[in-house]
Amino acid sequence: MSGQISETPVLTALSELVSRRVDGKDEARARLHLLDWIGCAVAGAGEPTGQVLKRQAPQTASDYAFVWGGLGNILEMDDVDKRALLHPGPSIMPSALATTHDVEAEMSDLLSAIVRGYEATIRLGRAVGPAHYALWHSTGTCGAIGAAAAAASLRSLDTDQTAHAMALAMSQSAGLWHTRHDPESMGKQLHTSNAARAGYDAARLARDGFRGPLRILEGAQGFFDAMCPDGDPQNILARPDSDWRIHDDSFKPWPACRHAHAVIDAALELRAATDLAGDRMFTVQTYGDALKFCDKPMPNSVIEAKFSLQHCVAICLLNGEPTLDDFSPDAIKDPEVAALRQRVTVEIGPDFEARYPARFGASVADGETTVSVDDALGDPENPVSVKQIQSKADSLMNAGGLAAEDRTALVESVMSASAAAKPVIKLIAEALS
Repeated sequence: MSGQISETPVLTALSELVSRRVDGKDEARARLHLLDWIGCAVAGAGEPTGQVLKRQAPQTASDYAFVWGGLGNILEMDDVDKRALLHPGPSIMPSALATTHDVEAEMSDLLSAIVRGYEATIRLGRAVGPAHYALWHSTGTCGAIGAAAAAASLRSLDTDQTAHAMALAMSQSAGLWHTRHDPESMGKQLHTSNAARAGYDAARLARDGFRGPLRILEGAQGFFDAMCPDGDPQNILARPDSDWRIHDDSFKPWPACRHAHAVIDAALELRAATDLAGDRMFTVQTYGDALKFCDKPMPNSVIEAKFSLQHCVAICLLNGEPTLDDFSPDAIKDPEVAALRQRVTVEIGPDFEARYPARFGASVADGETTVSVDDALGDPENPVSVKQIQSKADSLMNAGGLAAEDRTALVESVMSASAAAKPVIKLIAEALS
């Protein structure tokens, strides 16, 4: 661990930082992320992992934080901060929503809490260093701090209580990437479930005077000491006067790992400029982490297909914009898709590697034409529109079996200037039941 230990605990300073004012522009951004999470969670609830989670029969708000915490990440379409290499929404949203069971909150309170939760998680995620991400699932390990910050905000905890809530949540931080080596594992969703519940429980305890280790991040045998050998906890506090980090967060238009998105964008452009005649080969160039997680020429499951650059290129070239059906067992076994996957090679592109993680870029070439994408669609540098976000949410809720009138009511309730949060939460709960 690098950096010096200051007199003020990092969490104390972070608590002060996240207590600053949230304005209308920030709340508007939070609405979009909430709607995006709802779409992902409703669709995820119908998947095998979601069905198992729902069978846990939640009874308390803490239970709901846990169950809902696993739903938003199942389809790999949840929002992502590319510099932190994590998904803030899956843990922060459920913790915030569950907390509204306990408090009287207006929508502005809920949206402000979401903004503060995103700030804490993204700041931590950007500070942990590459060695942490190499072994640890950062969405799980860093999600609890944002889940606690959001819940603390809704409970109107003071800065000291909020710091202790975050400390208690981080003392439970966990989530190993080994889960990705077993295609049948549902452990990735357990990580986000645990982070959501840890944040909810920590804020409730801190409200009643339960205190945590305030130097859990930078102290001896703490988070950075144990899990972040090249990270620096002082970087959590960098640029304290900058805009809220939620505005840097990216939306995912395609149902695949974010590391595959620039490749998908490039393949879609190449499809419009070429044809599949003959047995031409296709070469993908991108950054190293994309290959580490997504070099799977022979996927055997839905999740492996979503983490396969080769599969993503094949379905884009054959079908155009990818849908959930393109990652189904039938699509994986399709002879035409399988044959085309074998004609796709992947390699590190030095320019893309040099710009990563500030830029998620890739190129796809067929020997005659090369298409390069510097920023994946949905990144701040290549944004999607509000209409596209709403359309994505509607499509996902439809895939999850929600009726048209219920989808419309839910979208309108989230996007309207509603005063009270509880009616909105009720609609969300009904959609996830």
